[in-house]
Amino acid sequence: MTSLKPSEFETMTAGNQLSSTTQIQRAFLATGDSVTALAERTGQVDRLVTEAAANFLFPATPAGLAVLAVGGYGRRQLFPYSDVDVLLLYETERLAVANKDGISVFLQRLWDSGMRVSHSVRTPAECTEVHDDNTQLNISLLDQRYLTGDRMLYAGLVEKMPRFILAHRDTLIRNLAQLTRERHSKYANTYYHLEPNVKECPGGLRDHQLICWLAQMRDTEPARLGVAETAPALEQAFRFLARLRCYLHCQSGRDNNVLSFEAQDLAASQWSMGDPADWMREYYRHARAVYRNAIRQLESNEAQSSSLFAQFRDWRSRLANTDISVHRERAHFRAPQGLDAGPELMLRFFEFIARHGIRASYEAEQQIEARRARLRAQFAEPQPVWPSLSTIFSLPYAPAAVRSMHETGVLTAMFPELESMECLVVRDFYHRYTVDEHTLVAFQNLWELRNADEAPLQSYGNLLREMQNSGALVFALLFHDAGKGVPGEGHVGGSLRYAQSAMARVLMSEQERDMVVFLIERHLDLSNVMQSRDLFDPQTIRDVAHQVETVERLKALTLLTYADISAVNPNVMTPWRAEQLWQLYLMVYNELTRELQSERIEADPSGPPERVEFLKGFPVRYLRTHSEAEIDRHMALEEKSHRRGVAVEIRKLDSAYQLTMVAAEDRPGIFAATAGTLSSFGMNILKAEAFSNHRGLLLDTFTFADPSRTLELNPTEMDRLRTAAERVIAGKTDVRQLLRNRPKPTLPTRNARIPAQVSFDSQASASATLVEIVAEDRPGLLYDLASAFSSHGCNIELVLIDTQAHKAIDVFYITADRKKIDAGRQEVLEEALRKACEAAG
Repeated sequence: MTSLKPSEFETMTAGNQLSSTTQIQRAFLATGDSVTALAERTGQVDRLVTEAAANFLFPATPAGLAVLAVGGYGRRQLFPYSDVDVLLLYETERLAVANKDGISVFLQRLWDSGMRVSHSVRTPAECTEVHDDNTQLNISLLDQRYLTGDRMLYAGLVEKMPRFILAHRDTLIRNLAQLTRERHSKYANTYYHLEPNVKECPGGLRDHQLICWLAQMRDTEPARLGVAETAPALEQAFRFLARLRCYLHCQSGRDNNVLSFEAQDLAASQWSMGDPADWMREYYRHARAVYRNAIRQLESNEAQSSSLFAQFRDWRSRLANTDISVHRERAHFRAPQGLDAGPELMLRFFEFIARHGIRASYEAEQQIEARRARLRAQFAEPQPVWPSLSTIFSLPYAPAAVRSMHETGVLTAMFPELESMECLVVRDFYHRYTVDEHTLVAFQNLWELRNADEAPLQSYGNLLREMQNSGALVFALLFHDAGKGVPGEGHVGGSLRYAQSAMARVLMSEQERDMVVFLIERHLDLSNVMQSRDLFDPQTIRDVAHQVETVERLKALTLLTYADISAVNPNVMTPWRAEQLWQLYLMVYNELTRELQSERIEADPSGPPERVEFLKGFPVRYLRTHSEAEIDRHMALEEKSHRRGVAVEIRKLDSAYQLTMVAAEDRPGIFAATAGTLSSFGMNILKAEAFSNHRGLLLDTFTFADPSRTLELNPTEMDRLRTAAERVIAGKTDVRQLLRNRPKPTLPTRNARIPAQVSFDSQASASATLVEIVAEDRPGLLYDLASAFSSHGCNIELVLIDTQAHKAIDVFYITADRKKIDAGRQEVLEEALRKACEAAG
């Protein structure tokens, strides 16, 4: 072959690559045939790599070099924008060093032709060494494929590989298992994500390949190396997942593997697949098949490779009983035909799992699944199984047992009411999981409180241990969102209807039914109070106590609220929010248990004259919400403010930060300016309060989070933030200039706009009007809203702030001339607030 000059090769390959790639993608989008697209893309790249090697590698190294395809490229699964993994196999390291310039030109030309090349340069000896710090290299060689070059050199490697794998199988499996578990942990060990990564998520293409790798390591004959047969169900799953990944690449023009809501809509439209929520259920079925198979294969290989595990397994086998045996850390039925007699054996099996934490064997799962229809027929009529279920729900490993019941179909066979939420996608850009997975995660999070050793989670754990019977709580948790799958019916009402039907069939006691109904009916109440009410307003606490009525109900509702919020996504139940919920519990508990005389609060301040003077005119709420130490600190801050007219203090709390600002005189816009300063530094305000006394002294506190850990990692930033706040409050710096530096957040999809909603409530508080605003979140939103209140003569007494994905939910306690605002002012203010929400829209 005549060698081409680099410029000639680049021009030719770039044009051919663009034309061929476009044709392959067009054909795929028309047919959805990913298998053909992958094969054609691989063939296209094979030709380009081979030609580039002939032009830029082999003229200088005619022997002693072989070019191999490895990884996804090696197994001929090259997606439109995947990396092209190439291994340059040199006979000696000296030969590789001598051809360094040729390698550089070779790789540059491949990059210039539009490929993303990931390369390695190795000798045969390096290919047959264990690389603990580079497991991917060892694993990628399982998929190696000859492209061009020295065939004898390649044949030598092929001959050595089976012996290498056989000798180091245990180490390779251990390293592969560690990588897999780290990856699974990143995605919370679940495949039920609403916007999954089809490559990396549990049950994705990476897990499918894990199954193939493990199969290859079992069969190390040279002729079989690089070949893995998969079951028909797994082959169907691969085709489904590969089709999605191909589409994501074509649709975004890059190596994008996240199946976002927008991509789900576009894919459904591309191939007329109907409602995206329906075919996403097909995705979860395929992901479940892949994930369960991958875990089973991985654990089986780990067990064979670990003598320590074998000793532990032998100890666990002693837990077996007359119905259930334990083999290889899995529970088996001794006589599975006993399942045909009724549900008793099956319930004892799940009780065994809940008691000991030993998972069901694959055979046991198959035996249970084969009897789902019979089980459903049995539970069509009332069955006295609640005592057994209640026992399962109270044992140490209850979440594992319930998950196993879910995966084998037992849960929906017993309770068909739960079918509507299985694999159900509810799009709110806030929840991460499907409705059924959210429920299972909530149960797991609740049970993990038992072992919590840090406040306030330890307090929740103590609360859970105080529950004499957790069965009703768990049952309510399982059904609290069941109604989300009911079209045209509110999810609480639907959940109640489903739960009542199920409770009747399992013959639950009347007292426990009352508790379940209460928990489902009220499961959003505490969350709503935290989000939209002043926790230190006596009226708020009285209202909640009136709804809850008893301490037992309060304990159960607090635990359910914790579990529900924490399962929305891993970042929602922050330490701040956990503390807020615990504070709410304590205050309502005190309201339910206190004596009548303790309701009085001393209105007149007492103490030294300077303290009396400082407190005079502050609302009673100030005394209620601040400790003596905090009042002393505020007095010291006031003293400091005499010099400049303003003083600012920033301190670290247990789970957040707090900025306290004292100004010698109150004037319009100070609250808004302080909020804007915090926003300009990237801080997320969680709560804000404003107080003023009879002398016009202004005291505002802002509790905020630092999501980027700026103040923790850069201590000098705290001083800079304090100085900036003081200058803004004093009118020396325009806060609008600071806010211009903050970028507007990117929305999840183009259709994710949130229209502004403004509502007024003059009944919830005895002294202020509540204004709830729901709007699209953005930097400076609180500043714009606070400015709107200020410009219309309103005082902000308290702000409660919540953010759900890109939706802001802010509640303001507002007064004008120390009174609630009238209807006329509300009408004018509503228009101003809507404009403020859309100011940067």
